[in-house]
Amino acid sequence: MNHIQEKSRRIVVTGIGLTSALGNRNVTWQSLLARQSAIQLHQPFVSIPARPLALIDSEPIELTRLVDQVTQAAWVDATTVPIDAPIDPDLVDQHLGVCVGSSRSYQGVLEQYAAGQRPLDDQWLRHLPHGPAVRIAQQLGAGGPLLAPMTACTTGISAIARGADLIREGWCDRVLAGAVEAPITPLTLAGFAQMGALATTGSYPFDRSREGLVLGEGAALLVLEAADLARSRGAKIYGEILGAGFSTDAYHLSAPDPTGRSARVAVHWALKRSGWRPEQVDYIHAHGTATKLNDAQEANLIQDLFPQQPPVSSTKGATGHTLGASSALGVAFCLLAIESGQLPPTVGLQDPEFAGFWLQTPIARHVDRTLCFAFGFGGQNAVLAVQRFED
Repeated sequence: MNHIQEKSRRIVVTGIGLTSALGNRNVTWQSLLARQSAIQLHQPFVSIPARPLALIDSEPIELTRLVDQVTQAAWVDATTVPIDAPIDPDLVDQHLGVCVGSSRSYQGVLEQYAAGQRPLDDQWLRHLPHGPAVRIAQQLGAGGPLLAPMTACTTGISAIARGADLIREGWCDRVLAGAVEAPITPLTLAGFAQMGALATTGSYPFDRSREGLVLGEGAALLVLEAADLARSRGAKIYGEILGAGFSTDAYHLSAPDPTGRSARVAVHWALKRSGWRPEQVDYIHAHGTATKLNDAQEANLIQDLFPQQPPVSSTKGATGHTLGASSALGVAFCLLAIESGQLPPTVGLQDPEFAGFWLQTPIARHVDRTLCFAFGFGGQNAVLAVQRFED
């Protein structure tokens, strides 16, 4: 393998595996377009009051099952070949990498260890933060680079952008990239409740009546591939991964910098590295957490940087906030919007507080260039450009 930079290599998406509280990829997408929400009142832990949550099942999902679901879905979508286990060691693919992150990973299991609800045996090693990425590599026989980013709500974009870089730099030809999240744990709920960040009735991004975020379970994994390889095997191509922009506020543990300067830097670099002007952007998938501070800053940023007012939506009113996986879901939704010619609405938005083209209903529109935004705790900002693939 030639580990030299190949900046001219184009990176495309040939497989999408997605699971949310709405269902699998197809069910999730159709439910979004139908303006349906998976958020319901749940009390998964007797010691914690009932809250609106977006659960995949009636109880919090086990992360390993979620990882296996989306891995199988993404891989079959890209290759039509089911995953067979165990992998023959002689078939390890040095040209296949894994870049899959999670902001909580196996935190629920670790809490069970700490509470004495699970015996502490040698299986605990499987539940370290990089456990999902290791499991995926073992399932696929991936012998290339293995990375497990953990950057709060920007984890998904971090993983996808870095996975694309691995291909551009010549480390591998294909990467399974994205993020997985099963965040419904006692500690997570208690922590967000203590911060006053949780909603009491539902998620209403950019609405005057928004009251906070709603936690949700979900995952999205993409099969990234060098365009020349994808073309040579006649693979279906959903879209192309272009430039990413990253920055950090260096301002506060949880609140965004009110000036928005650092977030603007992330947008600037995503556009610059993609060769786009702001007015060329056809659609923005916003972070849109339905919290007072995040929504206000994001709306102001979009108004200032995109005077043409492209259509904007946040999907967290339907799926809940899947934390580290949220931006991976957002990238997947951008790809599905490009493929289907349908833009998803902001479920829960009834009375927009901010000026702009906020999608309250789905619309049919041809789009070529999309941006996905993510803004995480600690002032971590990430923006990824995704476009229709054309030779």
